[in-house]
Formats: sequence, C-alpha cells, structure tokens
Amino acid sequence: MSHPRITRVETAAVRVVGPCLVVRLWAGDTYGLGECYPSAPVAAVDAIVRALTEQLVGEDPRDVHRLAEKMRRWNIFTGGQGGTVVTAISGLEMALWDLAGKLHGVPVYQLLGGAFRTKVRLYADCNAGTVDAAAHHLTELPDPTTPEGRAHFKAVADKALGLGFTALKFDVDDVYGSLRDDDWNRSLNRRQIDRMVGQVEAIRAAIGDEVALAIDMHARFDVPSAIKAARALEPFDLMWLEEPVPPENLAALAEVRQSTAVPICAGENLYTRFPFLDIFRAGAVDVVMPDIAKFGGLAEGRRVAELAELHYLPFAPHNVSGPIGTVAAAHLCAAQSNFTVLEYHALDLDFFEDLATYAGGKVVTDGHVVLTEAPGYGIDVNEEALRRHEHVKAGIGVFSR
Repeated sequence: MSHPRITRVETAAVRVVGPCLVVRLWAGDTYGLGECYPSAPVAAVDAIVRALTEQLVGEDPRDVHRLAEKMRRWNIFTGGQGGTVVTAISGLEMALWDLAGKLHGVPVYQLLGGAFRTKVRLYADCNAGTVDAAAHHLTELPDPTTPEGRAHFKAVADKALGLGFTALKFDVDDVYGSLRDDDWNRSLNRRQIDRMVGQVEAIRAAIGDEVALAIDMHARFDVPSAIKAARALEPFDLMWLEEPVPPENLAALAEVRQSTAVPICAGENLYTRFPFLDIFRAGAVDVVMPDIAKFGGLAEGRRVAELAELHYLPFAPHNVSGPIGTVAAAHLCAAQSNFTVLEYHALDLDFFEDLATYAGGKVVTDGHVVLTEAPGYGIDVNEEALRRHEHVKAGIGVFSR
C-alpha cells in the first residue's frame, strides 16, 4: 500500500490583521492550509518556509510530530529556538495537521485526542478603541473621564457585544496614542496611571459586570509602574492584565504577579515550549497565552497547555491570525480541558469572513468558532479574496510560484 508523500508548497502574502503568510502544503492532489503569524517581514518568512519545505518533500505528511521536530532540529544553529524560523515552522506544522486530517478523513481535534468542546469561545480585541485592526488609521485616545470619552468606549464595546462576544480586551498603553512624556523610559506617573484607570472605569461602566474584561499593556512598563497600575486596576474585576512588563525577564514578571490581585497573562512573545517551563517555574503568570501561528504550532501549543494544567492554570491563546490560523487554533482549544478563551483580533475587518469558506458557515458566530466534523480544519481559502487583500509590498503574490 502506497503512502501519501509531500510534493510541494505554495504561499500567499496577505494583509489581514497585519501582513501574514498563508501556506498551502500539497501531497498529491490533497493540500493542507497553515498561516504564519505576521511577526517578521513576510518575504523573510516566505523564504524560510520554502527552505524548510526541502526537508518535507517526499515525507509522509501524517508524521506531524516527527516532521515538525525535523524542521526545528535542522535549524538548531540557524534560529530554531525562536523568531522568524519558528514562525515559519508554525505555519508548515499547522498545514501538516490539516493535511493529515484530510488524509485520515477526520477533523484535526480528533487527531489531538478528541474534543472537550466544539464551540470555542472568543474574546474580541477592541484595541484601544482608537484604531482598526490593520492599523489603517490612528487617532488620539479621547479623555475617558468626559461624556464624549465614555460614549466613545461604549460605542466600541457595544459593537462587540452586539456580535455576541461575552469577553473583550482593550489596550491602555501608548501604542495607539501618546501616553508618556518620554518615549524611551518605561515609567508611569500618577497622571498617566489615572488616565489608564479612567479608561478602564469607562469601559467597565459601558459593558457592565457580567462581561469579562482583559486589559493589555503590551510589555511597555517597568516593574514599579506595572505594580502601581495593576493595583490601581484591582477594583474592576479584570479577566487579566496582559504583559505589564517586557517578556525577557520572567523574575520581573513574577514580581508583578506577586504584588497584585489582578491575574497576570503573558506568553505571546515566547517561542517553543521551552521558555514556558521557566515561566511556570518562576510563578510568573495566572493565565498563559502562546501564539499558535507564531511560536511553534499546534503540538507546541498542546504541550504548553498541558504544562499549564499541571499548575492548574488556564490556557488562553493569543491570536491575531486570519481565518485559517483562527480555526486551526480553535481545533487545539477544543482538545484542551483547561482552555478558557481564544483571541479574535478582526473586529474592524469587514473582509475577514470573505477570505475563506468554512464548513460551519461563518468562521465566527455569536462570539464563537463552532467546529464541525469536516476533515482537517474544515476550511478553505477564497483565492479571489486573498488577491484583493494581497500584501503587495512582499512581492510574493498569491499561490503564484
């Protein structure tokens, strides 16, 4: 009996939340889809994907774990520990799971051991209420203590709640508007912390007490400032406070966690499972959030989820992917008992659903991804829509080589 063999790869550079690379990996007449998180110039990710595929051609695509480890070990001296190489591996590994599911005739969550749930809850990332997800326009944050400011945050929240989301995330750092007097130090003064508190107060008043609320600080602050801000936000019953300090020093993150009652969430800027062992050993998080399309793929995500479960901690993946990466992550979330909520970062992208056709109808329905029994991920790309939203600057095209 002949076994399927990997024959080639195709890629598409697309601008969704950011520039990303869609991967289509073929075995004969069957292909699997993956997506690489936009954490590096897309052309660089594309070049690495094509180089890695040399290690896959002729292989049986059902050997997902072995092939992912083969790619990582092949790059042990050239970036297999993190960064763009791991991001490229993530997209290919994701495509391998889809391909394996199609060849076996089962959904990916069954290959992962079966589903604890097939309705995967999402939280809507609302940015700061000041920018669309693709960063097409930037505006200053309105003063949250004014009637105009409160109305602004209520309008943003109402949009998400009207779409069925029961959990929201907002940014309170200066990534989308001026907050600090100095662009380089990581310190906050009382006026700046009061602005953060005013924003969260306005959002909580707009959404009520029943809606879960997370707040993102984008790893921008020093330990004393992060502790002060976290303590000031304690009255608002946050789902979590995300990345209050930079990701490199886990002891610093642990110090913040130990100094506040607000749950601390981090992990989106870590690569592979190995640093997550350290994050748990350091007692640095209450919630862990690897980015599946960036840090190593579904199998790595499962390993991190199981490490979190050993510490009785929830698993809530970071996700800024398009529909392919979102549905792939949802299959992993379905198969993990300690999963709580998955990020959805395309609230302002009216073309998100156009990029793919999904066996379940819409990819996102009432704030959830509803999984089906279709083989693989149950999703396919809409090539015409991909071309409309091609990331032209990458010079790659859409499945054109």
